[in-house]
Amino acid sequence: MALVVNPGLDRYENKKMMTLMVCKTKRSKIEKKTKWWKLKKEECCEEFRQKLRQALGGQVVLPNDWETTAEVIRETGRKVLGVSSGRRKEDKETWWWNEEVQDSIQRKRLAKKKWDMDRTEENRQEYKELQRRVKREVSKAKQKAYEELYTRLDTREGEKDLYRLARQRDRDGKDVQQVRVIKDRDGRVLTSEESVQRRWKEYFEELMNEENEREKRVEGVNSVEQKVDKIRKDEVRKALKRMKSGKAVGPDDIPVEVWKCLGEAAVEFLASLFNRVLENLEKAYDRVPREELWYCMSKSGVAEKYVRVVQDMYERSRTVVRCAVGQTEEFNVEVGLHQGSALSPFLFAIVMDQLSEEVRQESPWTMMFADDIVICSESREQVEENLERWRFALERRGMKVSRSKTEYMCVNERDGSGTVRLQGEEVKKVTNEKKF
Repeated sequence: MALVVNPGLDRYENKKMMTLMVCKTKRSKIEKKTKWWKLKKEECCEEFRQKLRQALGGQVVLPNDWETTAEVIRETGRKVLGVSSGRRKEDKETWWWNEEVQDSIQRKRLAKKKWDMDRTEENRQEYKELQRRVKREVSKAKQKAYEELYTRLDTREGEKDLYRLARQRDRDGKDVQQVRVIKDRDGRVLTSEESVQRRWKEYFEELMNEENEREKRVEGVNSVEQKVDKIRKDEVRKALKRMKSGKAVGPDDIPVEVWKCLGEAAVEFLASLFNRVLENLEKAYDRVPREELWYCMSKSGVAEKYVRVVQDMYERSRTVVRCAVGQTEEFNVEVGLHQGSALSPFLFAIVMDQLSEEVRQESPWTMMFADDIVICSESREQVEENLERWRFALERRGMKVSRSKTEYMCVNERDGSGTVRLQGEEVKKVTNEKKF
């Protein structure tokens, strides 16, 4: 709508008018998601299995084709479990709502509309009575929900719920969920959803494709040509059992809860799928590129076929960024390990093991915890020397030692005036082993 404002310039001979355009902002919607979490209830899981069997024409065995199977699973999940509304949740404490409360509120709303249309005493009394009933239902529902919550908190599942709630509150308070405008390279504020999404894509595309300087390898490594056994069903069964539920879904929108729910049918399908992937990979590449990851895998004695499997996983990998205004377009990721992959920690360990082979000492003089390294020595001079050897070994191959996170601590120190430096830069000293 247009709002015309007269600035009150009557004393001027030529009056000026100013027009302000007041536009309603479009309420942003979040992505509609299948309510896969309902599969933790056995009755929902059983209904999902039955409907899936019906969708497959009474078959218990899943189709061999991945695309067909994935689409049938997603469609069945949407029909049986339902999907989220796609609306952004308001800041209301309504987690304790039950069916009785929702039903009462709906009847109250209908009564309010009826009274608005026909303001008779009878309609008013009906509306007032339903108002009182809603208050009673809300009070009862709250009391029941809190009692169940307190009882549940004493169980292991209750602890998980508590951590989940804390993580959700933390996510809700982060800038990425709240800030809907950002600045471009030149500091100009971007306000349109399209420009904000493009900026997020631009930022992360650069961040996730920038490689540290490294010394190129000139030496080769012999590939390990050995027979690779087929993936057995019992291996798939054990892997599914170890996988945690409640994790975010990937691009296929199928969580691990689905495969656990389908039981042996899922084991049969996944084992067959994985083995077909291994057999298609024989002629995928003429040779494996000798980059750091592939080099370290081959140097560690990993079979050539497994090296090719991992390389195929990383070939043409793409990702998106989810921000407050929606989801960006896809972009390539050519540097680093896959985020969230169960395989990434293992691959990182292989790389670190090979790159540190010449400088690593036995425990307790050297200890490695994921991407953290503890170096112990009897003097500051020796610490500096070992730290420099580690820095050179890692950074010559593209790994970066964080200057800001590197710290040191002295035990039974007599002279506290000394320092430890890394390439001339003083390393931060801590005195508390908890902070260390």
